[in-house]
Amino acid sequence: MQPRVLLGTWRSSLRVVGRRRTYATAAKAALPELYDVVCVGGGPAGLSILTGLRASPITSRLKVALIEGQDLARQPPPSSSLTDFSNRCSSLTPASVKYLEEIGAWHHIKTERVQPYQEMQVWDGVTDSRIEFDWAKASSSIIPQQQRTHTSGDIAYMTENTNITTALMARLKELGGVDTYSPVRVSSIELGQDTPTLDLSSWPVLSLSDGRSLAARLLIGADGANSPVRTFANIASHGWDYNRFGVVATLQLEGPGWGGSEHKIAYQRFLPTGPIALLPLPGNMASLVWSTTPDRAARLKSLAPNDFVAMVNAAFRLLTTDITYLHSMPSGHVDEVSWREQHTTVSEDKIPMRVANVQEGSIAAFPLKMRHADTYIGERIALVGDAAHTIHPLAGQGLNQGQADAAALVRTIETAVEGGMDIGNTLALEAYNSEQYAKNNALLGVVDKLHKLYSFETGPVVPLRSLGLKAVDGMGWVKDFLMRRAAGV
Repeated sequence: MQPRVLLGTWRSSLRVVGRRRTYATAAKAALPELYDVVCVGGGPAGLSILTGLRASPITSRLKVALIEGQDLARQPPPSSSLTDFSNRCSSLTPASVKYLEEIGAWHHIKTERVQPYQEMQVWDGVTDSRIEFDWAKASSSIIPQQQRTHTSGDIAYMTENTNITTALMARLKELGGVDTYSPVRVSSIELGQDTPTLDLSSWPVLSLSDGRSLAARLLIGADGANSPVRTFANIASHGWDYNRFGVVATLQLEGPGWGGSEHKIAYQRFLPTGPIALLPLPGNMASLVWSTTPDRAARLKSLAPNDFVAMVNAAFRLLTTDITYLHSMPSGHVDEVSWREQHTTVSEDKIPMRVANVQEGSIAAFPLKMRHADTYIGERIALVGDAAHTIHPLAGQGLNQGQADAAALVRTIETAVEGGMDIGNTLALEAYNSEQYAKNNALLGVVDKLHKLYSFETGPVVPLRSLGLKAVDGMGWVKDFLMRRAAGV
């Protein structure tokens, strides 16, 4: 087996380290396995970073490891049925898709389980003021002629998270060279020691649940909102809970679904308790994300399937006072919604097709919160994805932020390797922090303010936000800017 190269600092020579050995003495046995990069967390962000490092000719010789508490070998692949979808779906921006293409992962995506869409319809549930984002029309003026492709009219791509992670793992297997510890958990992280042969006093040393220990020149925390890596680095994270839950489900629509056309539309209605969004999946399937109060989320989860379907249809059609009453009912929603719809005027051409069914076992709920780390880097530490920032799902940007983090961190490591720098040094990592922190902070702030703005059902802010929405809809350059941000262009 060819040994892999462990890169030294710019002042030291290269040190060749092979696979883990069994040492004869107790002192030697205590030495951890050395790695250039150790990534804790095998979600989309962590897998994207490792794939990017292995795919790049500049960083492909780094010795890297992945630690994941779940058994990656037993992760279920996406279903083969196009009427059976996971309730954990994401809306990938063109920028995220481009990065996945660049690192060779998109080739492994099951494209039949990906649904591009070209337009977003967003409206105020209280005043019915509306804004339309038609990327298919706008992209002709936003994207330069020489940069346009056959997908330039797509604002985003809906697919299951499992489709993304399975594709990334397939690409990593194809590339090889990643030591994977799974299912293994991190028991503790401490700084190493200075020995006569090695100075690991600044290196994080991870003790694993299987008894092994790893030392990392650069430790990447892709380990979620409660990141142990962030805790070890003493990086504070600030934010708040929204006292809201996100209710997700996989739905089946009436008829052929989404109008049967090639032009697909995502719909989002802002209700006082939170937005409800219906996003297109292939065929006549759809992904639901409904942000609401904890008690309403619990009530929705307790409903019979036909009553749940009636509530979703009502949420896009009825007045907010009607919806409030419906949430107080333990059952019987089908008949109540039908009666109330007879007395409500609604333009069916401006709202999503009716929901016909909900996929069994797909209704779930999770708490919503906003968190932002004070910095994304420390000495030999980098944070990505939810370990660095957690965002309200109303803009569908959580996973995309993680992919942008991954791409930026890979570029930063490439620059450090090319310049002969120590990849774990804060000076080498600063470019990543500078590139991503301000951008993510701005998006977190905008989404947080939108959530708060649309939480009012009465008062002077309601007509003002209605006027603001109409004004933005009438200003083409503002809409173009917002669409560019949504598409990651």
